[in-house]
Amino acid sequence: MGSSFGELFRISTFGESHGGGVGVIVDGCPPRLPLDLEAIQAELDRRKPGQSKITTPRKEDDRVEILSGLLDGVTLGTPIAMVVRNKDQRPQDYQEMAVAFRPSHADATYQAKYGIQASSGGGRASARETIGRVAAGAIAKQLLARAHGTEVIAWVRRIHTIEASIDPASVNLEAVEANIVRCPDGEAAERMIERIEAIGRDGDSCGGVIECVVRRPPVGLGMPVFDKLEADLAKAVMSLPATKGFEIGSGFAGTLLRGSEHNDPFLPTDDGSLHTATNNSGGIQGGISNGEEIVLRVGFKPTATIRKAQQTIDSSGAATILEAKGRHDPCVLPRAVPMVEAMVALVLADHLLRQQGQCSLW
Repeated sequence: MGSSFGELFRISTFGESHGGGVGVIVDGCPPRLPLDLEAIQAELDRRKPGQSKITTPRKEDDRVEILSGLLDGVTLGTPIAMVVRNKDQRPQDYQEMAVAFRPSHADATYQAKYGIQASSGGGRASARETIGRVAAGAIAKQLLARAHGTEVIAWVRRIHTIEASIDPASVNLEAVEANIVRCPDGEAAERMIERIEAIGRDGDSCGGVIECVVRRPPVGLGMPVFDKLEADLAKAVMSLPATKGFEIGSGFAGTLLRGSEHNDPFLPTDDGSLHTATNNSGGIQGGISNGEEIVLRVGFKPTATIRKAQQTIDSSGAATILEAKGRHDPCVLPRAVPMVEAMVALVLADHLLRQQGQCSLW
């Protein structure tokens, strides 16, 4: 069912939204990596429901249990199994959705493909599946930081029609976490929160854009042709629920420029390393990282499950009206920030191991 990701640093997630629990198995993490277990939990706390007035009111502690792969907090090089138990399941909230497909959700396509689905909470199509990704991404972050001092940080760039004015080079984690919408532009953040609350009161939802920067990435990550670094980053973040768009560097705005305006001139360096005067490439050229900051953006659609009455069909194909119940985010973006960071970190960790295996012999 496509529940595994990565080549050398490989993860497999498991569990359903309203089952006994969700989790991940991380295979390929190098041995002798000291893990900060509190940092893993902190990432899950950023993702968990019920953390603010603009997120789903579902109450889950999301406490992670690490079942294998560690000795005294240090990795063994064997598979690391992590699980989070579901505590606040309410499958009764999904009785209507068991027979009526939610527009723009996965209900209809899952049923058409498999002939069966976990109707409570969307099963594997729920954002609760991303718990395993975020836990694994927290390990990948620590691996990248220890190996190369690499930092991965994301934030909310736009909510609905409200866009922040942000220089990616100036963003830090403290600024991102300074407000509940995770936008480092405080003035824009206030307006974003007001917009989400207003749309939520109307029984509706909204989307937006998350931006992410990778600082001090290793040079040489990515492969020519099919395994280009930006291609794997695109696949990774576009595998997250509700994603609908991906840009890197100048993105679509770059299509409005001429080559003479868009090209990133190389600057001379004393040590022969690569350095460019501009970064329209977003830190990747020819599918390979050049050492400049990697800057990308991900578009998220409005949450599909809303309280407004919507025309749909039931499992027999008959027309019906659905007014969804349950507990759902009016906007997924504040909780999606650590999800984007996790997927970016997983790609970089995997490519770092692939690069070491290919190029470290001579």
